[in-house]
Amino acid sequence: MRRILLKLSGEALAGPKKTGFDEETVRKVALQVKELVDQNIQVGIVIGGGNFWRGRSSENIDRTKADQIGMLATIMNCIYVSEIFRSVGMMTNILTPFECGSFTKLFSKDRANKYFEKGMVVFFAGGTGHPYFSTDTGVVLRAIEVEAEVILLAKSIDGVYDDDPNKNPAAKKYDEVTIDEVIAKNLQVVDMTASILARDNKMPMMVFGLNEENSIVNTVTGKFTGTKVIV
Repeated sequence: MRRILLKLSGEALAGPKKTGFDEETVRKVALQVKELVDQNIQVGIVIGGGNFWRGRSSENIDRTKADQIGMLATIMNCIYVSEIFRSVGMMTNILTPFECGSFTKLFSKDRANKYFEKGMVVFFAGGTGHPYFSTDTGVVLRAIEVEAEVILLAKSIDGVYDDDPNKNPAAKKYDEVTIDEVIAKNLQVVDMTASILARDNKMPMMVFGLNEENSIVNTVTGKFTGTKVIV
C-alpha cells in the first residue's frame, strides 16, 4: 500500500475510561503507525469525537450547534494524538475544513499531498466542516479526495457482523462483504451517507479491532483478521 487513510474511534483511544485520552493506548497506535511510515507508507488519519461529545445524543440544543461541538472534539483529539505521534519521532500536520487560528492549517488536496510527500502523517480534523455529516462521511470524503488506496477502520470490535455481537453471541462475522450488501442489510460499517459515497467512488474499507495486538500493522502487511468491505 502506498497511501492509506486510518479512521480511529475516539472511544477506543479513551481506553477503559471511555472518555478523554488514554496515553498508553494512543502511544501503542503511534508506534504502529511509525512502523508504516518507516516503510514509506503515507498515512492520513481521521479521529471521531465520541470520547468527548456525541451531538446526536443531545436532545436539548440545536443540532447544528451540537454538531459544531462534535467537530471541535475531533480537533482536540487530533491535536493530542498528533503530539503523541511527534513524541515517538514522526512529523505531523493537522488540516481542517475551516480556519482554527494557528492550531491547524486549512485543508486543500494540494497541501495534503505536499505534506504526504514530506513524509508527514496528515490528520484530517473537523469532519466535513458542516453539520449533519459524521466523521464516517468525513473519512470517506477525504480518502477519495487524496486518492487513498483503502480506508482502515479501527473499531472496538474486530470486524463486521450480521448482528450486534455484544447483544447476540450467535452473531456471524464476515471475512469479506460487498458495500452493496452493507447498504442493503444496514450493517453499519459506516453510516449510510458514507457507505453510498464509498460505493459510488469505489473506495474499499478494511474493518478490524484496534485493541488487538499490532492490528494496524498486521492489516497493512497481510496478516489481516478483520472484515474486508469490497466495492
